[in-house]
Amino acid sequence: MRYDAVIVGAGFGGMGAAIELKRLGLRNLLVLEREDDLGGTWHVNRYPGLAVDIPSSTYSYSFEPNPHWSRLFAPGAELKRYAEHVAVKYGLRPLMRFGVTVDGARWRGDHWEVSAGEETFTARYLVTATGFLSMPRTPDVEGIESFRGRVVHTAAWGPVDLAGQRVAIIGTGATAVQLIPELARDAAALTVFQRTPIWVSPKPDHPVPVAVRKLFARLPFVQRAVRWIGSSILELMMISGVVRYKQLRVVNRLAEWWCRLHLRRQVRDPGLRRALTPDYSFGCKRPTFSNDYFRTFTRPHVRLETSTIDRIDESGIVTASGRTEIDVLVLATGFDLWDTNFPAFEVIGRDGKDLGAWWRQNRFQAYEGVTVPGFPNYLSLNSPYSYSGLSYFTTIECQMTHMRRLFTAMRSRGSSVFEVTQRANDEFLHRMRSKVVRNSVFSLGQCGTSHSYYFNQHGEATLLRPTSTVSARRAARSFPLSDYDFSPASPQTSFVTDDTTATGS
Repeated sequence: MRYDAVIVGAGFGGMGAAIELKRLGLRNLLVLEREDDLGGTWHVNRYPGLAVDIPSSTYSYSFEPNPHWSRLFAPGAELKRYAEHVAVKYGLRPLMRFGVTVDGARWRGDHWEVSAGEETFTARYLVTATGFLSMPRTPDVEGIESFRGRVVHTAAWGPVDLAGQRVAIIGTGATAVQLIPELARDAAALTVFQRTPIWVSPKPDHPVPVAVRKLFARLPFVQRAVRWIGSSILELMMISGVVRYKQLRVVNRLAEWWCRLHLRRQVRDPGLRRALTPDYSFGCKRPTFSNDYFRTFTRPHVRLETSTIDRIDESGIVTASGRTEIDVLVLATGFDLWDTNFPAFEVIGRDGKDLGAWWRQNRFQAYEGVTVPGFPNYLSLNSPYSYSGLSYFTTIECQMTHMRRLFTAMRSRGSSVFEVTQRANDEFLHRMRSKVVRNSVFSLGQCGTSHSYYFNQHGEATLLRPTSTVSARRAARSFPLSDYDFSPASPQTSFVTDDTTATGS
């Protein structure tokens, strides 16, 4: 069967793309997902303490607000339910196939062939929405396979009885900040192996009163106002202190001061405070919120270990400072972002061009974080320079707007094939790199010890778009159509148009 589009990934990015393509009149869509249900990270991750790490009001589609969040920072189960609600309301579930792992895609002159094991799917357009954080990483530590106790990665959490157990956790990123206080509640002893401290600020989390939820449902503009306020605060943190570090360095310093003050209030031991204080600039690594992370380290059965892990054996972890006997090993070691996720599977474009090889040989790049020269009819949603702001939904909606402008222009020209020009791609890359080098904390701050996933293997911060979200939205609405080449539609095109929805909103 020939599809109008194949979308790989059924998280919020893939669902957003499917919604936009349906609005544009494409009906014959297929969404492939390797997991057994939709929701992306909010389906896969189920560890204790899981919650959104920015205010819930900003973590949703602006066109589909959720007035029912129970807390300012909603727990993960509510994000999963929200994803299910969106899928049902917008008719996405019938388009989805689960348990399908895509292993390659190839451009065949006027269409894409997408392979998944023994199956091959043919589509006019290919959209990859495999997420930034989808490939769990196991630390490269000698002897880890010899450990006889329980080993669990945060991205593959299962029932774990920690009562009376000696537990170790490797990693202190945003996931660990949520998980460590939960582990400490049950474990008899907890050792936290930290390579890199994290900037943590107080979490203004509280239940959302039922009366407020009813108000949001009755008067949506009130919730939109709350969303605007939350987004503005995040913009101040991300853009002023990180992207425009050169001009507004004082904002970055204030953010560091605020996090240090939070640490001082919760940890009185100066030695422990020093160990928990980052030596890199705020923003080099994604910061997070917590009211009980620092306090957990003051409990008598919790120990912070900063020595480098030498090896793991059958019953414990060995460092330069000694040996720690454990029963359960928790891996909060994040994801293989740059090594295995750009792209998540082999993508071969025009004239046999390999996307993964090309990115690694010629810098990670994508025009407006969406398209790549040499890859016609291809939309890559988890791309270099695509992530705008702190809410993933800002990125998703910018990409949806880009798709709307692009497909509308293609239709008006009677075309079925688009491809960004090399010139436009090169100019965009030059602008982004110049902004990073001239203004951002990634170039002008002290990031050398941050071990941040923002940086690729070449030491370049090419994940985040170094502009304001306002600028990103404006670019998505008004990028020059001359930046694309459009080819006439072929007789075999299965592009379906519904004039009542084709222009979008």
